[in-house]
Amino acid sequence: MASAKSQQPKQLNKNSIMLVMVLGAFVAILNQTLLNVAIPQLMADFSVSADTVQWLSTAYMLTNGVLIPVTPFLIDRISTRKLFITAMVLFTVGSFICSLATNFSILLIGRIVQAFGAGVLMPLMMTVILVIYPPEVRGRAMGTIAIAMFFAPAVGPTLSGWIIEHWTWRILFYVGMPIAIADIVLAMTLMPNIMERKDRDLDVLGFITSTIGFGMLLYGFSEAGSKGWGDVAVVLPIIIGIIFIILFAVREVTADEPMMDLSVFKYSIFTIATLVSCVVNMALFGAMILVPIYLQNIRGFTPLESGLLLLPGAIIMAIMSPISGALFDRVGVRPLAVIGLIITALTTWNFSKLSMDTTYGHIMLLYTFRMFGMSFISMTIMTAGLNQLPRYLASHGTAAANTARQIAASLGTAYLVSVMSNRSTFHLANYTEHISASNPFVYQFLQGLGQMLSANLQQLPQVGQSLALNVLYGIMMQQSTIEGINDAFIVATILTVIALVLSFFLRRVRAQSELRTAVPEQNKK
Repeated sequence: MASAKSQQPKQLNKNSIMLVMVLGAFVAILNQTLLNVAIPQLMADFSVSADTVQWLSTAYMLTNGVLIPVTPFLIDRISTRKLFITAMVLFTVGSFICSLATNFSILLIGRIVQAFGAGVLMPLMMTVILVIYPPEVRGRAMGTIAIAMFFAPAVGPTLSGWIIEHWTWRILFYVGMPIAIADIVLAMTLMPNIMERKDRDLDVLGFITSTIGFGMLLYGFSEAGSKGWGDVAVVLPIIIGIIFIILFAVREVTADEPMMDLSVFKYSIFTIATLVSCVVNMALFGAMILVPIYLQNIRGFTPLESGLLLLPGAIIMAIMSPISGALFDRVGVRPLAVIGLIITALTTWNFSKLSMDTTYGHIMLLYTFRMFGMSFISMTIMTAGLNQLPRYLASHGTAAANTARQIAASLGTAYLVSVMSNRSTFHLANYTEHISASNPFVYQFLQGLGQMLSANLQQLPQVGQSLALNVLYGIMMQQSTIEGINDAFIVATILTVIALVLSFFLRRVRAQSELRTAVPEQNKK
């Protein structure tokens, strides 16, 4: 029996609800992207290695990945208003802990507390939209969400770069706190209880298997980028993760009251849309790592300059996402998915042609057009899948889709980084084999450069020759890294083309209002 009744959609102020929820999602995503630029500063202030500081992102991702499958249970047991406010309070408290951190351990604890709050926000927001908006107008609502999802990651690096250059990293956590506090006040004032509460027990076995399964899998993927796929610290967690995810799936299929109802995958369009979203996420988030590496590590641009390069794309996303949502409501998903993925595939392919001479403006133009293509598919594909689900499966569908997307993003990032690393090593070996001192052209180059360096530095000829060899090796390293990045973008292009082919199987689902309002008896218990 329900302990609290949901309000009917017609009684709700949908604009107020959207304002509260999008603002919460925006500040959570913004905070995540703000921290990335501050990593070198945090390493210096806390005297930690790159592997250690990476746990600020890894722990955040793992907490999110473990929490998302539990959100259907939380949405059923806790009122919408209380759950949202609790999530925002946790996020704000975590930010405050981080801002006062005197050592790395306290900073890490603050990040985990933040993640407990942020992990609930996105599935909760998408579930609310599925409940308060009918299928024929959900595209526009999801387009509004996309503003928070894609504008925040683009604004974050620019803002963070400016703050780090002029102030302290602690301000990065202060930036979001006033917005979060204001959103909590708005939620207390404007947020109603939307979903019907159900008295049901937590599936403890499902919780344990999902926590170990998704936690281990995401950890393995996060370590693969730096340690390689053959390392035991990568292989073992992935194997354990897969085993426990299989156990979790078996448990959820056989349980009377599953924590996350996997029957959502019986709906064909939902399954195809989730698969397409996963492939797109693999290409998107992996490529988002490669561009900053090229800009900062190879070309020497500052974090602020790298962030500014992303701004035009963010503005395009902000303008186009609601428009794409409205077009989705009118023409359906397939035309938008096909157009968006063609643009994304072409621009990703052009990113595979980077060189030391590629201009800043050309990279900005490519990235902006890539975001233009992504604006057609960022939320429309997921919306198409969720539209097929009955209303009583809304929270389970959003949790399943978000879990799959997060795993895909982690896998894509790890895979493309490993492709870049392995191919860079391969190209460097090729250069070393073909460019040696025994080559007469190389010999003449080294002789001339060595003489010039020894003369300018007033050093012995042997010192000049040694410096010349170092310069040549640096050039080879630089060029091989660029070619490794280009190879990774070729893989990202292939992934995008796979998503394009799959998108032809998407179709518009006819709204079935009775299906979305009638809750089977077994789901009411």
